[in-house]
Amino acid sequence: MLVLIVERFPESLRGDLTRWLLEPHPGVFVGRVSAEVRDRLWERVINELARREAESSAAVLVYAAQNEQGYEFRVHGDPDREVMDFEGLWLVRRRHPVHD
Repeated sequence: MLVLIVERFPESLRGDLTRWLLEPHPGVFVGRVSAEVRDRLWERVINELARREAESSAAVLVYAAQNEQGYEFRVHGDPDREVMDFEGLWLVRRRHPVHD
């Protein structure tokens, strides 16, 4: 099982992702695919978002893994929430706005 969250992304990417995954909420894709398909989808996402880097697109991939928590993260760009690996434990922290 995987969950892919994409922020500020082009419509063409949605079409590619919905061939393999369901989109229960805008920008949130879920599904069960092989590791090879997962890696190819992730590569497609980061390549597409890299072309649009000026627009601060971001993506977070969460997928099943053999570890304590049972999942791992991959992050590309600057997502609204910060994902951190804290000594093998994945944590998510809300970013606070910077005040002048």
